[in-house]
Amino acid sequence: MKRYLLISYVLLCCTSLFSQTISKELQSRYLNTTRDIKIKLPKNYDPESIIKHPVIIVFDGDYLFEPVLGQVHFQTYFKEMPESIIVGIVQGKERFYDGYFDELTGMPFESGKRFYDFVQHELLPYVDNNYNTSPFRVAVGHNMMANFMNSYLFTDEPIFQAYINISPDYKGTMSANLETRLGHLKNDVFYYVATSDKDVPSLKRNIRETSNAFKTLDTQKFTFYYDELKGDTHYTLVTGALSKALDKIFEIYKPLDEKEINEKVLTYEGTLDKYIIDRYKRIEEYFGITKPITEEEFAKIVAIAEEREDLESLKNIGKLANKQDPESSLGTYYLALHAEKSGKNKKATKFYETALTLDETLMIDKEYIKSKLKDLEALAVDDNENEDDDEEN
Repeated sequence: MKRYLLISYVLLCCTSLFSQTISKELQSRYLNTTRDIKIKLPKNYDPESIIKHPVIIVFDGDYLFEPVLGQVHFQTYFKEMPESIIVGIVQGKERFYDGYFDELTGMPFESGKRFYDFVQHELLPYVDNNYNTSPFRVAVGHNMMANFMNSYLFTDEPIFQAYINISPDYKGTMSANLETRLGHLKNDVFYYVATSDKDVPSLKRNIRETSNAFKTLDTQKFTFYYDELKGDTHYTLVTGALSKALDKIFEIYKPLDEKEINEKVLTYEGTLDKYIIDRYKRIEEYFGITKPITEEEFAKIVAIAEEREDLESLKNIGKLANKQDPESSLGTYYLALHAEKSGKNKKATKFYETALTLDETLMIDKEYIKSKLKDLEALAVDDNENEDDDEEN
C-alpha cells in the first residue's frame, strides 16, 4: 500500500510538472515552416523580476525534454543548480534532415545548415526577447544531434557556454576539428561527454579516442568532463549522464562543501573574504546570476578563519557580511567575535550590544548574543578581582 501511494505521489508530481510546460509553434523563415517547441519556466518565474535564468536548449526534445526537466527540477529543489529555462525542440521525422551533415567535416550541411540557422537566429532570439534569460546557455544532445550541436563551437563567440554530449556520434573529421578548435577558445566552455560499457561499440570506441585527445588539451578556457557509465545501454545512459553533467557544470553554483573547503579554502593564501568574493564573482560571470552569500557559507568560512587563527580574515568577513546586509546582526556579530579574540573585550561588548538592535539570523539569535555578553561581563568581573588581588599583594 505504501509503495502504491509513493508511486502515485511521484506520478502526480511529474504530471503536475509537465502540465506546466508551454507549447509553441515558432514560425521560421530558414526552415520555411513552423517548428514546435516546448518551454518550461522556473516554478516561481516572475517576468517583472530582475532575476535572470540560464537557458537549456534540448535537441531531440521529443524524448530528451522530459528527462532534462525532471533532473533540473530535482537539482534546483536542493539548490544544486540555478533555476533555469528549459527549451525543447520537437524534431520528430525532421530529425534526420535537421542533423544532415557534410560527410567530410561532420558539420551541418544543406537542411542541417538551415536548422543550425533556425536555432541561432530565430529560436534563441525568441527566448531572449520573451523571457528573463542570463547569458549562460547549455546545449543537450544525444547521438547524431550531439554531433550537430558541436558545430556551434566553430565561431569566435560560441552561442552555448556548456555542451552535454550524450553518446555523441562524431561524424567525419568532427573529432579532429574539435580538438584543434577547443585548444584556441577565447571564452570559457564547459564540455561533458558520456558513454557506457554497453553503448554501441563503434560509438563507444570513437568517444573514448576523442575524449582521450580532449584530456590532453592545455587550455584554461576548456573545462572537460568525461563519464563512462556501467550497465547502461545507448538509451538508458541518458538519465545518469544528465544527472552527472548538470552536477558538474553547475558545481561552482553549489554552496561550499567539504571537498572545496579541504582542497581550496584551507590552502588559500589570501584573506578568506577575498576567496568567497572571487567565488561569487565567478558565479556571476559564468551564469549571469547575482546571489547573496548564504549565512551557512559565512559560518563555514569563519570556522576556517578560526581554525587558521586568522583574525584579519574574521574582521574582513564581518565587514563583508555587514556590506551585504546592514540590517542583519551577522556581520556585527563577527566583528564582535574578532574584537573578543583580539583581547579587546570592551570593543567586543559594544559590537554585541549593537548586534542586539539588529535583525536576528537563523544561526545568531538575540539569546545567543546575550549569552556572549554575559560571558564578557563574567570575564570582566574576574579581571577586576585579579587586579584587586594584585594590589593587595
